[in-house]
Amino acid sequence: MTDSRKIRVALLFGGRSSEHAVSCVTAAGVMGAIDTDKYEVVPVGITRRGQWVLSDGDWHQWALNTGHAPEVSPAQATVQLAEGGGRPRLVVSEPNRVPRELGDVDVVFPLLHGAFGEDGTVQGLLELADVRYVGAGVLASAVGMDKHFMKVAFEAAGLTVGPYVAVTDRQWRRDPQSVRDAVGRLGYPVFVKPCRAGSSVGISRVEGPEGLDAAIEEARRHDLRLVIEAGIVGREIECGVLEGRGCDAPRTSLPGEVAVRKDGHSFYDFEAKYVEDDAAALSCPADLPEEAIARVRELAAVAFDAVAAEGLSRVDFFYTPEGEFVINEINTMPGFTPISMYPQMWAATGMSYPELIDELIQLALARPTGLR
Repeated sequence: MTDSRKIRVALLFGGRSSEHAVSCVTAAGVMGAIDTDKYEVVPVGITRRGQWVLSDGDWHQWALNTGHAPEVSPAQATVQLAEGGGRPRLVVSEPNRVPRELGDVDVVFPLLHGAFGEDGTVQGLLELADVRYVGAGVLASAVGMDKHFMKVAFEAAGLTVGPYVAVTDRQWRRDPQSVRDAVGRLGYPVFVKPCRAGSSVGISRVEGPEGLDAAIEEARRHDLRLVIEAGIVGREIECGVLEGRGCDAPRTSLPGEVAVRKDGHSFYDFEAKYVEDDAAALSCPADLPEEAIARVRELAAVAFDAVAAEGLSRVDFFYTPEGEFVINEINTMPGFTPISMYPQMWAATGMSYPELIDELIQLALARPTGLR
């Protein structure tokens, strides 16, 4: 920036996906930690029906408390992103009133998880508005959200992917037995997952054929396309990736490990992640041999480049008893509260949560708009 005013950052959160509340919690973390001496924050909430509204900047109301899931409420006034004089700006429109401007926006920080936010849709809107934004672009966001095509990209990059079956809506409705047969060839247990959802929403661990149909129908509540993965014996290891400055290679954090330790959770599900404080142990850095740490960091950078990611990503692996890393997925907008694994891994690597927020915004400001 060449002038002395604060950099204006529009925080987008909430959204239409099943991860609405998680996005609000992420926004609470960023609002509470961002450097307000350097940045002017404009909080823009997106309701479950897609309305953009100017929201309260008090981060406490967006935090996740016992018995309360935060939610963006509809309002009479709608916020719109417009272009004027070569600069993106926010405009508030209300019925029977002249639209009022909120001013220019320097960068948008889309703290959106799941469909209609993390999947390239909002990124496409921001590209059309010629506004800089934090995180992955349209293609990387879409591929990173789609568990099927993500695996295709990983395999093409030479990464080890576990056995899986992709299931479309047409396949399940026309010939469910063929799906059951294909899953049977994987062997049980399996994990049934919505193809385009995150935060473990809609995921079931299935121990045998008798539980498969119910798990498929549960996943189909969130997405009509599914992936069904063979269970892999291994430790869950995660690694944070941060875009390099200029032409520099992606930076990687020390890896972390997730271990579910409370009865009632057969895997790292939504409750273990966000609701029950003692359901899982997050260890960072992970207790791994030095060569394994170096290897997982190398593979995380490969995964980041495989989907053409920008900004940030968290890459999840299984570390098998044979010492092999099997990639599970990439999250182009990972959980980003102060206690989420991604910020914790960077804190262990030497970058604090406020510093991480600042670095992501600076990376977005340095990135040109348009094709790149």
